[in-house]
Amino acid sequence: MLRKIIEIDENKCNGCGLCVTSCAEGAIAIINGKAKLISDKYCDGLGACLKECPEGALKIVEREAEPFDESAVHEHLHSLKKELPCGCPGSSVRNLEPCPVPDSSLDNDFVLKSELTNWPVQLTLVPPTAPFLRDKEVVLAADCVPFAYPNFHKDFLKGRTVLVACPKLDDFKAHVEKLALILKMANIKRLTIVHMEVPCCFGLNHMVNQAMDLSGKKIEVNEVTIGVRGNIL
Repeated sequence: MLRKIIEIDENKCNGCGLCVTSCAEGAIAIINGKAKLISDKYCDGLGACLKECPEGALKIVEREAEPFDESAVHEHLHSLKKELPCGCPGSSVRNLEPCPVPDSSLDNDFVLKSELTNWPVQLTLVPPTAPFLRDKEVVLAADCVPFAYPNFHKDFLKGRTVLVACPKLDDFKAHVEKLALILKMANIKRLTIVHMEVPCCFGLNHMVNQAMDLSGKKIEVNEVTIGVRGNIL
């Protein structure tokens, strides 16, 4: 049928996720760093998400589309609430309770404790409005850090929100813009940058500096460098 429906300009979208959280029908998701309309039948065409987009990437158009289906929306929203084992949802924003993770290499009576308290963790996927960012201490970690540094959970994650990014392989400009939005909206108390000793990893510092300039916010920033052998330099 010919009806009104949302259209997303991927060239303008920066993946901030504000449209996702503003869509009561769950019609939009962040996929590969960009907002996507999951299915025509989930979109009511009323445009509640339009005012939330800081880049003007959303608009209402009239085109051939499946009819809006309230029953399908109900089932879709129900499926989004389903969680994976250990209480970690697949992609929806959520605060987590620390979850014990057995280490099979150690004595069976010994259990390591996960200190992860937020999901998602990838900077691309985290909306600036996520409740786990508000008034928190945040760790911005390079992708490789948790693999190199064995005590990452205990020394850096405990009591903090974590964001993960790679300044070399990710979209640097999009990350700067996302961080700037987070700094504007979340009132972060302190930011700790944890990166590897390799030269490209120091790009996280430049990312944060540019984001602070863009946001107009100045917060306390700490920097930690991890060696490839897993030691703090």
